Amino acid sequence: MPHANPKQITRPHPDAAGMRSWIRLPWDLCAMTGGILYWGIGGLLVTLIGAPLHLILPKPLGVRFGRRLMQILFRQFVGYLRLTGLVRADISALDSLAKLNHPVIVAPNHTSLWDAVFIIARLPQAICVMKKSILCNPFLGGGARLAGYIPNGTTTRMIRNAADALTHGGQLLLFPEGTRTRPDARWINPLKGGCALIAARAQVPVHPVFIRSNTRFLQKGWPLWKPPVFPIHISIETGPALNLLPGESPQTFSDRLHATFERELSKTHPLRRESTALPQPNQPK
Repeated sequence: MPHANPKQITRPHPDAAGMRSWIRLPWDLCAMTGGILYWGIGGLLVTLIGAPLHLILPKPLGVRFGRRLMQILFRQFVGYLRLTGLVRADISALDSLAKLNHPVIVAPNHTSLWDAVFIIARLPQAICVMKKSILCNPFLGGGARLAGYIPNGTTTRMIRNAADALTHGGQLLLFPEGTRTRPDARWINPLKGGCALIAARAQVPVHPVFIRSNTRFLQKGWPLWKPPVFPIHISIETGPALNLLPGESPQTFSDRLHATFERELSKTHPLRRESTALPQPNQPK
């Protein structure tokens, strides 16, 4: 499993970081505006293309085209973030998942609202489980429906649809926490049971993915109007696949997956998550 080089990712001194942020503020504001325009125009175009094709194309062809279309949209956006210097992201570890020729569940921790963007940018046939409201969004809904993305409405239906989708191949992107990591969580929220149930039903491996960043930008509770300090550093690494053991219950598997996240995310790392919770009496900081 690849690890970030500490010499390449460092936390700058607060005073130096503050000075640089003021110097580059005009550029960052212009770049952020460009990113918003990209989403507005690009997302709307994807919907205008995807909505009619969803009705016209045979489903297998439409799904493959839609997933590729969404990957291109996200990949170009990640490229824009890098080109403008807003984000320095190491996501090359995901290439190993993109090359797999069998269905898998890609299971990342959920640090930020845009985590899925960086992951789908590397996975050409990602099947995303997303909020039902996004499927009705005018900026992404048409493309998401064409790609066969799965709403997270009724749990039973979501599990059935996700498992059925995996029988046709692809990489199911599912955040086991079910929502973004709470600001006061040390490493990760308690996991929901959906990931384990889908893995059991579809008989596919689960690949844990570990996302780290030097910012809490777009975390749960972060106002959309509040800009972060740029550049944002993001590291995405993958862990060994986990399979359900013979006779293992979904709950036991979910506990094992949670322990994997806890063990990996607690390791010393330049981008290790810093807790915002106050330490409790008699508990280590």
